[in-house]
Amino acid sequence: MSELRPDLAVIAAHVAAGSRVLDVGCGDGTLMAALRDKGCDARGLELDPANVAAAVSRGLSVVQGDCNVDLTDYPADSFDYVILSQTLQTTMRPDRVVEQLLRIGQRAFVSFPNFAHWRVRLSLLWGGRMPVTRLLPVAWYETPNIHHVTVDDFRALLAERGIEVEGSWFLTGDRPTSAAAANFRAEHAVFLLKR
Repeated sequence: MSELRPDLAVIAAHVAAGSRVLDVGCGDGTLMAALRDKGCDARGLELDPANVAAAVSRGLSVVQGDCNVDLTDYPADSFDYVILSQTLQTTMRPDRVVEQLLRIGQRAFVSFPNFAHWRVRLSLLWGGRMPVTRLLPVAWYETPNIHHVTVDDFRALLAERGIEVEGSWFLTGDRPTSAAAANFRAEHAVFLLKR
C-alpha cells in the first residue's frame, strides 16, 4: 500500500472497518485500496479517465462520472460513509454536493485546502497576486479550483444548513494543528459530517 496523503490518513483512520464507502473524486484509488485492506466495501466515482483506469487496474470498483450531476443517481442511504477529498472547491455548487453526500451516506468526510491560511493571506497582501503554494501548486489560470473556500466559510455553510459536525481535523504541512484559529493557521481541513 502506498503512503496516504495526511488528509486521507485522517479519513482512513476514522472509517469503521467493514463499512460501505463511496469515494467521490477518488483519483487513482489510493484511499479506496487502504479502505479495502481494512475490510470496507469501497466504491469510487472519478471524472478523469486516466485515474479511473489506474484505479480499476488495482482491482477497485470505480466508475467515471461527474459529482456535479451524477450523485443524484445514487439511492439514499446507500453508504455508511461518502468521502469528498480535495474536490469540494472544484465543484459547481459545493452546497448541493454536500447535501447529496449526506443523502447518499449516513456520514460524509469532506476535506479541502483552506484559502484563508496565513501564507495565502500574506501572499495576497504583499504580492497582490493569487498564491502558488505546496497545496495550491499551479497559477490561477491553470487551477481546477473555482470556489475559494475557507474553514470559516465551510462552518457557516454547515450551520446554515443545520448539518452536524461529528469531527474535524486541521493540518499544517503534513502535521495536525489545533482547532484554535484554524481559519488562520490550517492549510487543510477535514470534516466528518452527519445528518
